[in-house]
Amino acid sequence: MDLSWTTFAGIALGIGLAAATGFRVFLPLLIAGLAAHFGFIPLSENFQWLASIPALAMLGTAAAAEILAYYIPGVDHALDVMAGPATLVAGAVASAAVMTDLPPSIVWPVAIIGGSGIAGLTKGSSALIRAKSSLMTGGLGNPVVSTAETIGATGLSLFAIALPLVALVLIVVLLVWVVRKTGRFFFGRRKVDVIAAPRER
Repeated sequence: MDLSWTTFAGIALGIGLAAATGFRVFLPLLIAGLAAHFGFIPLSENFQWLASIPALAMLGTAAAAEILAYYIPGVDHALDVMAGPATLVAGAVASAAVMTDLPPSIVWPVAIIGGSGIAGLTKGSSALIRAKSSLMTGGLGNPVVSTAETIGATGLSLFAIALPLVALVLIVVLLVWVVRKTGRFFFGRRKVDVIAAPRER
């Protein structure tokens, strides 16, 4: 199979939307549905329902409820736990819905491995940041994290629709940064524990 420019752009769009679902499950799907409804992006044949009025209404309600729930202390952490599996599904759906130039035999492996994988990575990074914020601020900084996540989900979704290839590059840069920060958080902390252990003896 030859990868044309439009095919690669569709894959980049799918990965971008999937990454955005790691910040908010329903908001990127809502934005993709609205973009398709108004003719900005095409949808695969099996995902035309995403642009329908009933689907947009349900996604809008779910997105609003999810955004508001993340501002409730304690509920935000519970949502992080419960949203894990939903994020993987949303990442696969968001990516598969816009990869219109790929045959089904290729769409779903790419959507499941790439879409779900990238969604899981962004979800894990945001959950780690929230946990670190809770430890450092006693939960007072969590609304700031929630706002940043909502802005990130919205901005990344819109950017992926407008400039999918550029968005893909930015996602790679973001993931490299997250991996480095995560490594420093865990291994740097372990190094401190190792140094502190002899002193405690």
